[in-house]
Amino acid sequence: MNAELIRVRGLVQGVGFRPTVWRLARTHALVGEVLNDGEGVLIHAQPAAGNDASALDDFCRALRAECPPLARIDAIERSVLEAPLTTDTFVIRASSASQVHTGIVPDAATCAACAAEIRDPSNRRYRYPFTNCTHCGPRLSIVKGIPYDRARTSMAVFPMCPSCGAEYADPADRRFHAQPNACAVCGPSVWLVDSQGARRDPAALEASDPIAAASQLLAAGRILAIKGIGGFHLACDATNAASVAELRRRKRRFGKPFALMARDLDVIRAYCTLDAEEAGLLQRPAAPILLLDVSPKTQATPLAPDIAPGQRALGFMLPYSPLHHLLLQAWDRPLVMTSGNLSEEPQCIDNADAADRLGTLADATLLHDREIVNRVDDSVIRRMAGAPRLLRRARGYAPAPIRLPPGFEQNPPILALGGELKNTFCLLSDGQAMLSQHLGDLEDARTARELEVTLDLYLELFQHRPEWIAVDLHPDYRSTLIGRERAAHDDLPLLSIQHHHAHLASTLADNGWAMDAGPVLGIILDGLGFGPDGTLWGGELLLGDYLDCERVGHLKPVPMPGGTKAILEPWRNLFAQLEAADGWATMRDRHPTLESLQRLGDRPLDVLRKMMARGVNAPLTSSAGRLFDAVAAALGVGGDPITYEGQAAIELEALAAQAMDPGLEGYRLKATRQASGMVLDPASLWEQLFADLEQGVSKARIAARFHSGLSQALGDLAIALAEARAVQRVALSGGVFQNRILLESVQRQLSAAGLETLLQRQVPSNDGGLSLGQACIAAARASRASE
Repeated sequence: MNAELIRVRGLVQGVGFRPTVWRLARTHALVGEVLNDGEGVLIHAQPAAGNDASALDDFCRALRAECPPLARIDAIERSVLEAPLTTDTFVIRASSASQVHTGIVPDAATCAACAAEIRDPSNRRYRYPFTNCTHCGPRLSIVKGIPYDRARTSMAVFPMCPSCGAEYADPADRRFHAQPNACAVCGPSVWLVDSQGARRDPAALEASDPIAAASQLLAAGRILAIKGIGGFHLACDATNAASVAELRRRKRRFGKPFALMARDLDVIRAYCTLDAEEAGLLQRPAAPILLLDVSPKTQATPLAPDIAPGQRALGFMLPYSPLHHLLLQAWDRPLVMTSGNLSEEPQCIDNADAADRLGTLADATLLHDREIVNRVDDSVIRRMAGAPRLLRRARGYAPAPIRLPPGFEQNPPILALGGELKNTFCLLSDGQAMLSQHLGDLEDARTARELEVTLDLYLELFQHRPEWIAVDLHPDYRSTLIGRERAAHDDLPLLSIQHHHAHLASTLADNGWAMDAGPVLGIILDGLGFGPDGTLWGGELLLGDYLDCERVGHLKPVPMPGGTKAILEPWRNLFAQLEAADGWATMRDRHPTLESLQRLGDRPLDVLRKMMARGVNAPLTSSAGRLFDAVAAALGVGGDPITYEGQAAIELEALAAQAMDPGLEGYRLKATRQASGMVLDPASLWEQLFADLEQGVSKARIAARFHSGLSQALGDLAIALAEARAVQRVALSGGVFQNRILLESVQRQLSAAGLETLLQRQVPSNDGGLSLGQACIAAARASRASE
C-alpha cells in the first residue's frame, strides 16, 4: 500500500486545519500523521489495511471542499514515500521548526458560536471578553514567531486551566490548538480606570462588571478609551452632539469623519442604505469599516452633526471582538469608534503609553492585560465599480500573502519600503507578496519608528533575507532613507522606483498580470509623486509593464506655490490654475461679483506670483489631487486650511453626488500633443465654471459637471492612446481613484469602447498599495539582471 507525503501550502496554521485533516483522515480510513512546520502543513498518510488506494484522492478532494473558514489552500503537493508507514492510527504531531514559507492568518472577528457563548448565562464563558476558538480571535496582533503556537504569542504568559487545556488538546473540539484559548479562570482580564489611572469599582456604578460600567459611562455622555484587538479606540455616543464635539476638540481632529460601530445590521439600516452584498461584507471575518450611503429617510435618533462633516457616507463596522459585543449589547444606536491617538499619531497599543497619551483625551479607560504585539488598525472598504475596494488594508486582511502571477516564482527575496503616506512595506519571495498592515504617515516620528520595529519583526517572523531593496524615487521620503540605510548596511542593490510606475505595477499584480504579458495603459491619478524629470507628477497616463513604463500623457503642470503649503491651503492651487489659464486678473475682471474670486483677491497674490515666476518654492506639478483642490476652493468646499489629507476632494465628490446625472454635460478640457506626450489642459474649464457660478447654477451641479468633464476627457484620451499603441487594457490607480464617481465614470466609458479595465481589490489604489508595485518591479528587474 503506497504511503504519501502531502504538503499543504497557504494560510493553514492557527485556523483549525490540523483537526480538519485528522477528522477527514478518520473519515477516509487513513493512517499517518499531520503537523505544522515553517512551510505550512505536512501530512504523512496511507490507506488503512483493507482500504482502497483511492482513499488518498478522496481525502485530498475533501480537504479543499471542507477547508476551515479562516484557511486558504494555495497548493496541495503530493509525492509517494519510498517505505510504507508502520502505524495503525492517525495522529496530530507537535509543530516542527524549519525555514518559514507560510503565512500568518489575519485577526478574525468573533464567530457565531463564541458570540452565543458570551451571551449564555449557563456557559462558563458568559460575558468573558477574550472568548475565541480556531475560527476566530486574534492572530497577527499577538504573534511573535512562526510556527504559530501559543509559546510564540502574547498568550504564553497565561497558562491554561484544566478545562481550557482539555479543549486545547482534543482534536474533536473547535478549540483544539486555538492558541489564544482562555477563560475567566486562567486568561486575560479587563478593568476600568479613571482619567488619573485609578481603578473604578463597577459596583459603584451599579454595574455587573467593568464592561457594563463602561457602557453606562458612554450612555452618560463620557468619552472612553478602549483597548481592543490591535490597539486602543476612543469611543462616545454617536448621537450625543456635545460628546462628539468634545472628542473632536480633545483629539484635535476637526474635519475627518469618525468611524462608527453598531451592535447589529438593524442599527446600521436605521442610518444607511444596506443591500445584501454590503451586509455580507460587514459580517465577514475581516469585519472592516464599510463606507455606506446615508439613508435619505430615518426614524432613528439623529447622529451628531460632527460625525462626518461634508459627507454623504458613513463608515460603519460591526463588533469584532467579544469585548465589543458586550459593550454594545444594550445599544440601539451607534458608538463613535475612532483610533486611540491624537490626530496623525499612531494608535496606542500599550497600557502605559495609553495612560500617557490618552489620559487627557478620555474620561475613563477600559484596559486589559493581553499584550498587543503588533498594532493593527481597522481596515476600510468602499464598494465601487461593482466590487469592494480596500482603502486601508489592515485588521482582517494583513498579513495574508498575495499570490503573484506567473513569472514571479523564482525571484530572489525582495524588500520594498513603500511611500511616505499610508505606508506599508512588502516582502516578496516564493511567488507571493507579504504586505504589512497599514502603518500610517511617516511624517510622524512615532510612525517612522514603528515602521522599523514592525519591519524587523516581519523579517524575523518570516525569516526573510532580502537580496534587493526597492524604495520610492523621492530622495527625501523617510521610507527611502530607511531603505537606503539598510541597503548600505547589508551591501544590497537598491532600486529607486518611480511612484506612478509602482502604482501601475501594483494594479497589474492585483489583477494577476503575468510578468511577460506585455504592457498596458495606465491612468494614474493622485496627490503627487516625484517624477524622473524633477517635477511632481500626479495626473499621468503611462504605457508600461513591470520592467519599464513610458509617460504618454499627463495633466498640464502648474506651479504649486508654497510647496507643501499648497496641499493645506487649496486657494493657492486655484490661483496657480487661473494664472496658468487666462490669468487671475482676467478672470476677476470677467466675473467681478463672484465671492470666490473676491476672496482670492484678499490673499497675498503678488508674493505668490513672484514665487511662481522665479520658481522659488513653487514646484511644477501635474497633480490631479491639486486640480480637485483648486475646484473645491473655487466653490468654497473643504477646509481653509484643510484639516486632513484629501479633505477638499472628498467633500467635492460628496457635493457632486447630489447632482450627478447620466446625461450631464461636463466642462470641456482640451488635449494637445507636446514633447512630453499628450497634455490635458484644464484651462478651459475655469471660464465655464465661473460662468455657471455667476448664473446661479448650484454648486452641486457645478461639482458634478467638473467630475463629468474630467472623466470624459480622461476616457477620450485613454481610448485614443490605447488605439494608437494597440493595447486593450487600461489600469486605473492612484488615490484620486478612491473617488467613486470618477472611477465608475471612466470605467464605463472605457468598457463602452471595448477596453478592459484593471482595478484594484486586494490592495488599495492609494499609496497603501505602493510597496506591492515596487516589489514586483524590483523582482522583474532582478530577473532581467540574472539573464
